[in-house]
Amino acid sequence: MRDLLLLGIVIVAVLFALRHTWIGILLWTWLSVMNPHKLAFGFAYDAPFAAVAAGVVLLSLVITRDKLRMTWAPPVIVLLLFVVWMCLTTIFAIDPAGSSTQLNKVLKIQLMTFVAVMALQERKHIDLFVWVIIISIGFFGFKGGIFTIAHGGSARVWGPPGGFIEDNNTLAVAVVMVIPLMNYLRIVTARRSVRFGLLALMLLCAISALGSQSRGALLAISAMGLVLWYRSENRVSTGLVIAVTVGALLAFMPDSWEQRMGTIKTYEEDSSAMSRLVAWRFCLNLANHLPFGGGFDVYNWTTYKIYAPPEATAPQAAHSIYFSALGEHGYVGLILFLLIWWLTFRLAGALRQDAKSRPDIVWVYALAGMCQVSLVGYLVGGAFLQLAYFDLPYDIMVILVVTQRWLRDNSSKQEAVDPSRPAVSARLEVLPTTGSSTRGLPT
Repeated sequence: MRDLLLLGIVIVAVLFALRHTWIGILLWTWLSVMNPHKLAFGFAYDAPFAAVAAGVVLLSLVITRDKLRMTWAPPVIVLLLFVVWMCLTTIFAIDPAGSSTQLNKVLKIQLMTFVAVMALQERKHIDLFVWVIIISIGFFGFKGGIFTIAHGGSARVWGPPGGFIEDNNTLAVAVVMVIPLMNYLRIVTARRSVRFGLLALMLLCAISALGSQSRGALLAISAMGLVLWYRSENRVSTGLVIAVTVGALLAFMPDSWEQRMGTIKTYEEDSSAMSRLVAWRFCLNLANHLPFGGGFDVYNWTTYKIYAPPEATAPQAAHSIYFSALGEHGYVGLILFLLIWWLTFRLAGALRQDAKSRPDIVWVYALAGMCQVSLVGYLVGGAFLQLAYFDLPYDIMVILVVTQRWLRDNSSKQEAVDPSRPAVSARLEVLPTTGSSTRGLPT
């Protein structure tokens, strides 16, 4: 039954996606992030739904009558440079054939990222894109929260097989990252029932993240909570609400959970933490000896015997977005990777600043702020996970870039109607696009 239901949804969505590229992007995002076919039990389990969606999106670029426009904002430019650099590092990789397999997967994700920037134009597209992301990850947060409550927090929450969020740690960080996006929709939604539903889902997602017993997720959600507290207008009341909520959640978790989280302070005694440190030194050695890094396929005994420290007992992945970028693509790759997120964070800050005194675009202020909080969760939680190429943070970059373009275009229209109204500040301007006026890079 699940297989037929999924097939029916995909077929209907494909028919609309052929005419509207933005619908194809929504379909691709749902299939690639959630992996709903892995929840089926029959023919749909191994069906190439994501590949079909990608093909339909590319076909729609030719036949759609929708407005498509690329915006070469600074984060998008640096992402393109990072993609080109990854292609070069694969050519010079220790194992080019093995690395090309992972490169192929990464290129598919990034191709859809660029198409999403082209296809998403209106606020309706942006909000639907956020809803798809929330549904894709929030489903597992809802399910994991119920599971954690039912088992008293003693059993770990795992993600669906296959994809980036299969592991309990990666699922936890993904769930933590979508909580701010849920809060954005809660802020801008008019219906009270939807607001209460989103609030309940946020709570279940937080419980699910704790139930995963992921130390990285705990650090990520703590960092996000600190940012929210710092930005609040009334820090005393906000701090009390956060303290009471956190206290209630922690009181629910069993002693076994507290003991595992306590190993953050005593990481020297934890074999998992120490093996990560060994992997990080391995990636550092790779970057110091190979200007292009080792390529994607480097986590094996052949390379470990050469570049790993003497205490290494078995090859393992870097388990860090920073060290994986460093070991696989060298220092240049790490710099480009960090620059993407610095520019994305800066873009969100510029959007917040420009929308702060504009009550007519309060949704932009809320969205940009929540995207920043989500990125904090990724940058903190990802420090301990292999999520450098995960779709979700790049989707957040897309949201901000498209929102920037929407704000610029609508401000231009309003200025034409009312010349006395100030235009969008220079901080929000981007490189010129086809058919647009010349604009400079942000200062």
